[in-house]
Amino acid sequence: MSPWLIIVIIGAGTFLFRISFIALFANRDLPPWLAPPLRYVAPAVMAALVAPGVLAPEGIIDLSTGNPRFFAGLVAAIVAVVTRSVVWTVVAGLGSLWLLQAWW
Repeated sequence: MSPWLIIVIIGAGTFLFRISFIALFANRDLPPWLAPPLRYVAPAVMAALVAPGVLAPEGIIDLSTGNPRFFAGLVAAIVAVVTRSVVWTVVAGLGSLWLLQAWW
């Protein structure tokens, strides 16, 4: 089977799975007990996507001083907490990563 066909099939399956929840809950109110936990879904997904690249760039957890991604992640986390701005968090994280990589 062609890799492109596999990509299209998986993409269509993912789309149908996600659209089903949108279609089911589009015109309904969520139960009161379900709304508060849903606030944590986006941060949890973002952490799951970012943490492996920051903490284990070579596939092994590296918290040493030789890992500029770890320190750039710390800078980004501090900026995120202080500013609560996605734009400034990305700018600070990428900027510090580039500076640290150039310095190392």
